[in-house]
Amino acid sequence: MIHYGVTKTMQVALARGLAETTAGTAVTVNSVLAGPTRSEGVEKFIADMAGTKNVTPGDIEKEFFRTARPGSLLQRFATTDEVAALVTFVASPLSSATNGAALRVEGGIVHSIF
Repeated sequence: MIHYGVTKTMQVALARGLAETTAGTAVTVNSVLAGPTRSEGVEKFIADMAGTKNVTPGDIEKEFFRTARPGSLLQRFATTDEVAALVTFVASPLSSATNGAALRVEGGIVHSIF
């Protein structure tokens, strides 16, 4: 998925560049990097796959994290509310010292400290 990685990298670089252009102002620019999220599209995909395989949607989710995302610390899809909570924080005055950051809400699938 080179195309996906390239677009994510571009988004982070663009946000950092924009943050640098607003240095010393009250404007902050950050990137929120969401991981596997239980969106409407994911719900439909899981339900369709479960129907095809004659198993429960829960079985499909468990299999996904067992095989495709075994390093996930969450071992489930994040909810849209969980992603929205981070976005709400970043858009609030509470995050005024957070600028030029790449903020992950991905359940621990990325193996790095930073």
